Amino acid sequence: MTGERPAELTGRLSLASVVTFGLAYMAPSLVMVVFGVIAAASAGTAPTAFLVATCAMFLTALSYAKMARHYPVSGSAYFYTRKLIGAPAGFLVGWAVLLDYLFLPMVAWLVQSVYLNAQFPSVPVWAWMLLNAGLTTLINIVGLALTDRVNKFLTSIAVFLVLLFVAYCVVHLGGHAPASYTAPLWNDGSSLNGISIAAAVAAYSYLGFDAVTTLSEETRDAERTIPRAVILVVAIGGLLFAAVAYVMQLVHPGGRFADPEIAAYAMSVEVGGQTFADWTNLAGIVGGFASGLAVQLSSSRLMFIMGRDGVLPRRVFGVLHPRTGTPVLCLLLTGAMCLVGLNISVATATSFINFGAFLGFTVVNVGVIVFYVRYGRGGAGVGALGYVVVPALGACVTVYLMTRLSGVALTIGGCWLAAGFCWLLWLTRGFRRPTPELAPDDDGGAAEEDVNCRASTAG
Repeated sequence: MTGERPAELTGRLSLASVVTFGLAYMAPSLVMVVFGVIAAASAGTAPTAFLVATCAMFLTALSYAKMARHYPVSGSAYFYTRKLIGAPAGFLVGWAVLLDYLFLPMVAWLVQSVYLNAQFPSVPVWAWMLLNAGLTTLINIVGLALTDRVNKFLTSIAVFLVLLFVAYCVVHLGGHAPASYTAPLWNDGSSLNGISIAAAVAAYSYLGFDAVTTLSEETRDAERTIPRAVILVVAIGGLLFAAVAYVMQLVHPGGRFADPEIAAYAMSVEVGGQTFADWTNLAGIVGGFASGLAVQLSSSRLMFIMGRDGVLPRRVFGVLHPRTGTPVLCLLLTGAMCLVGLNISVATATSFINFGAFLGFTVVNVGVIVFYVRYGRGGAGVGALGYVVVPALGACVTVYLMTRLSGVALTIGGCWLAAGFCWLLWLTRGFRRPTPELAPDDDGGAAEEDVNCRASTAG
């Protein structure tokens, strides 16, 4: 398993497969989970908050799409930063994003396990946690083809259950016509401040759209497919979130709930009865498993790329299984992270992940501007609007979102980043040695030369 061999990922995924992975990562049923919180924060204008969040995250999605076109490599923010801003900066961004990617599978499994425990209380959360982590790890180890098929099947079921819930809501509205069809978009209690606060909360629902860029080396025609997939994931996910929130807001006008965190469940009982509500709960469970599958897949790819570069120990992280072509040790490590989540709450677990995600978003936006300064001025298709103005706005949005993080998230993120800086100092012996990266004589060196050529002839 750990023998020396050229570490090559094989391009086999289609556009549909990559988009499905992205949507699974975002979890279509998440809108039902967070609806009450968003509606309460926005004074009953949850769909508007989701639309604002979609537009805000779309700015960063455009930056990821540009970088994925110029650099069709699986390292995502880590690779883009390394090539454009410098190897030390790339190392630190990769380290920060690693916090996000390392703990996200654990969070996905923990949330799903809590739902399963609520549905089947005789089975403890820790047992569901071990079962979820074990199954997703096994599927991902077997190979990408199986992971792709399982993910498409589960995501389709999750989307179907969400749409079934919406259909029940529409039928309910047939006998309980709302007083206003525009109130969910703007009403007497609405304010720009309230909607912006709610949009900042809603933006967390979009975490993961960038993860499709970690599949670049396993995607057919990645230069065209990955940029399109990034845009489609944000557009489809955002429109789905906004549409579902609009219908839910018609069923329950305003932002007052007995308990905002279980608003969707109470609404399911109202529109379809107790049995229907229990079945609707399956949307979160099925979607949670698909999300865990996609999250672990992308997390293992980032660790593999960093291992292949020598940033992480290459003999452990930078090796593929000779038969399955998957980074087995990376997958086993992410699977083992479930043990960390056995004795912590969902709130504590989620505080681990947001810092790295928004830092990565910000630096990718800055990277697009650097690309323009270095390569783009005067190049066809590389204009100041798309490569300076839009990413600058995207960076402002993501910096704002970072300021909305809790003190716990900022503290954990800061400590993790400091640990990464110390690791970088050790690797470079106080910056007397170059930061580890893929050497020209390693497998993949030719690919990097080709990437550099594409960047210098952008457009």
